[in-house]
Amino acid sequence: MNNIGSIKNKNILFLQGPMGSFFKRLDTLFTKEGATTYKVGFNMGDSFFSNHYNYVAYRDTPENYQTFISNFLYSNKIDMIFLFGDCRFYQSVSIKVATSLGIDIFVFEEGYIRPNYITMEKFGVNNFSRIPRDPKFYNEITTIKEQQAQNTHYSQVNMVLCSTMYYLMANLFHYRYPHYIHHRDFSAVKEFFYGVRSLARKYVYKFKERGYLEKINNELANNYFFVPLQTYNDFQILEHSEYKSIEKFIIEVLDSFAKSNVDSQLIFKHHPVDRGRKNYKQFILHQAKILGIKNKVLVLYDTHLPTILKNAKGTITINSTVGLSSLYHETPTITLGNAIYDIEGLTCKHITLDEFWHKQCEVDMELLKKYRAYIIENTQLNGSFYGKLPKFDFS
Repeated sequence: MNNIGSIKNKNILFLQGPMGSFFKRLDTLFTKEGATTYKVGFNMGDSFFSNHYNYVAYRDTPENYQTFISNFLYSNKIDMIFLFGDCRFYQSVSIKVATSLGIDIFVFEEGYIRPNYITMEKFGVNNFSRIPRDPKFYNEITTIKEQQAQNTHYSQVNMVLCSTMYYLMANLFHYRYPHYIHHRDFSAVKEFFYGVRSLARKYVYKFKERGYLEKINNELANNYFFVPLQTYNDFQILEHSEYKSIEKFIIEVLDSFAKSNVDSQLIFKHHPVDRGRKNYKQFILHQAKILGIKNKVLVLYDTHLPTILKNAKGTITINSTVGLSSLYHETPTITLGNAIYDIEGLTCKHITLDEFWHKQCEVDMELLKKYRAYIIENTQLNGSFYGKLPKFDFS
């Protein structure tokens, strides 16, 4: 998806990007290509990571934002908008208005395929994506050779520093943007605490979980079902599923597993982003005890994900991109929410969770090969928000 066409003499608007300088770097690149660029920001973190010659601060109330962005797009004759995520308040309003005006919208998101990719799609991402979900579409195209991604030199240190600075600036100068609403908890103190606790837990879990890889590779191999947990405030869940909490999902999976009476184990794994924020272990084990299956349930945090996937009997997810990785390892997968890869022939699309414990659908690897190649070519950029900038084709 690196071909966005000529941007010379185009008027381009950047809204919120990932926390850090990614959009600032794009802004500079696009300006060199002859575009006239603008940046609208909503807090001091946005301002700090922007080129100030084209920065416009929005300090009014959320109620007045639609009128503001409508006037801004019209008066500046905006041709294209680039933004990160499509479910946040300011982004979703902007998309709605831009769509009505016929403006091209490009949405960035974390990579569907990881590592070394980030997502950029026109119109929307995840369940708002316009990627075909009919297996016939992919079966009828000739085999596309999957492009090999180069190392993007992603830096976790850079990501942590950028996030910390973003939150710090936004909190210290909150009075300059008094009406700003954030899609998550916006406390710099809490974020710092979560970061420190996450780092500490990473080493603790590494010690506690030593030996599990050998167990998964041997005695548990192909005799457990895997449940990768998503972040507790993931828009993938809140907007693209019927679940309003991770706890509800956990209870449904445990209850169905208990009723199945299958002679298998059930392994849950926490999302790395939630390492410092959430710990569902006691909740999971308490519910499992009530259902009489505590001895069949294992809760992990940082055990090697690919190893867990390739040895699993099946994977149960809401709509995590881990599901795509599961399919890559030929592991049968069922999604309980709306997922772009929930396609007949790939996932166990037409069976229920209660049925899944007893009957898993084989992954059509030829279909998956075509699907992966297609989405890489049409939605993925070989780059990183906190590493190497992707290349763009402006022809």
